[in-house]
Amino acid sequence: MIPSGPGPDGQSRCSWCLATDRYIHYHDHEWGFPVADDRRLFEKISLEAFQSGLSWYTILQKRDHFRAAFAQFDFHQVARFTDTDVQRLLQDAGIVRHRGKIEAVIHNAARAVEMVAQEGSLAAFFWRFAPATPGEGTALLAQTAESQALAKALKQRGWKFVGPTTVYAFMQSMGMVNDHAPDCVTRAAVEQMKKDFQPPR
Repeated sequence: MIPSGPGPDGQSRCSWCLATDRYIHYHDHEWGFPVADDRRLFEKISLEAFQSGLSWYTILQKRDHFRAAFAQFDFHQVARFTDTDVQRLLQDAGIVRHRGKIEAVIHNAARAVEMVAQEGSLAAFFWRFAPATPGEGTALLAQTAESQALAKALKQRGWKFVGPTTVYAFMQSMGMVNDHAPDCVTRAAVEQMKKDFQPPR
């Protein structure tokens, strides 16, 4: 069972978010809510790649810096980044200065441009991998059959830093699954939005 605990207002929330107000705000207003905007999706999958080996809180603290450094994650712009941009980013203390991850995001931006040309949108592609019968909020999973399938499909299209664990975290973040604890105060809001949400085709 996904662990939960009381927040500052006394209402139950997923226990992972209770350490700081920043975490709580992200949990209450973003995590698990369905997303169809391509720029936001590219941001989310890129930040999950940067998070690999680090805490999500580190990424959340630096998110505004990441946005400024990566052209607000407009992948059409990021795809045109050059070696000069890589050097600039490696000197930017406001982000995670990992050459492999920086280069992967630029590389993936070009793959994202290709995907939009082929599929119509990133959202249309990603949402095909939503579980038909999700077993959500009941277990602490690192990856699922769907995240393995999406990771494989992305790798076949040339994407980097998209292993099944990273991809499952992305699926949780973008609302493809609702992994809020069963008694979490935000779970019902996510469920309602998912009911009203029409996945892009």
